[in-house]
Amino acid sequence: MGSDFKSIPIIDISPLLDKIDDPKMVQDKELLKVVRLLDKACKEAGFFYVKGHGIPESLVKEVRDITHGFFALPYEDKVKIKMTSESGYRGYQRVGENVTKGKPDMHEAIDCYRPLEPGSFGDLGKPLEGPNLWPDHPSNFKETMEEYIGLVRDLSRKILRGIALALGGPVDALEGERAGDSFWVMRLIGYPVSTDIPEEELTDTGCGAHTDYGLLTLVNQDDDICALEVRNRSGEWIYAVPIPGTFVCNIGDMLKVWSNGLYEPTLHRVVNNSPTYRVSVVFFYEPNFDTAVEPLEFCKQKTGGIVKYEKVVYGEHLVRKVLTNFVV
Repeated sequence: MGSDFKSIPIIDISPLLDKIDDPKMVQDKELLKVVRLLDKACKEAGFFYVKGHGIPESLVKEVRDITHGFFALPYEDKVKIKMTSESGYRGYQRVGENVTKGKPDMHEAIDCYRPLEPGSFGDLGKPLEGPNLWPDHPSNFKETMEEYIGLVRDLSRKILRGIALALGGPVDALEGERAGDSFWVMRLIGYPVSTDIPEEELTDTGCGAHTDYGLLTLVNQDDDICALEVRNRSGEWIYAVPIPGTFVCNIGDMLKVWSNGLYEPTLHRVVNNSPTYRVSVVFFYEPNFDTAVEPLEFCKQKTGGIVKYEKVVYGEHLVRKVLTNFVV
């Protein structure tokens, strides 16, 4: 799958958002046009921009601004919410503590997960149990982030309803027991200027080449820095150039399994070669934590009836990644 795309498509999803919860949606020509564009983007690039998403630009920018504010604090203040195994792998990690394919990444971050009460998912969920760790400064941090999470979570749900239609299934194919109770993840990531990192710690990437674990990712990136790169089928790295008023979206590993390979995630990486500190706030819309992900019947029919991927429990997949991705 994939193609030799040279740029990432831009999709105005406002017709989808207007009608996607309407029982008569399949009669709407503008909505069906968006569905066709989603199908094309997922097959050819695995990435797309969305505009017309309805989330106020003032809030999108404020989220980045207060993230910048946190990362500008002294290390002694940031480490007050340090990530540990006891915190459920939630909280702050310094530069180099995130590892991609065995190599330290040149970024710092705050990791947030859907809050988990002890015992919610038995032994499976135990490593990630707990509340998120929010800093005291800036003072509006927690309130703003929780408002933002609520909006991007609903936006992701609606985009996935469109993707379900694009796959040829019912609109709710990725809801209910599959992803109706999404275990969302959010990472607030800061990419320092390379000259600010001690030479003995420096590697060549802010985040190494990878695919995302779940269903759908929404990236809120600084407007004026090109750093996110997406690899096409020929191995060329294509910039996901910041476009104000849009989110960069990409599909993840679990959608590959559910679609039986009709849609495959695309390798991407971050290289901050600019002279400016870069922030990216990344929201991951995931399956239900304990759902067993396996190819959907209607997707198997479209791929010759052959099951291409084995069943995987999403929570097991996530925990396995978390336990090997962080130095704590």
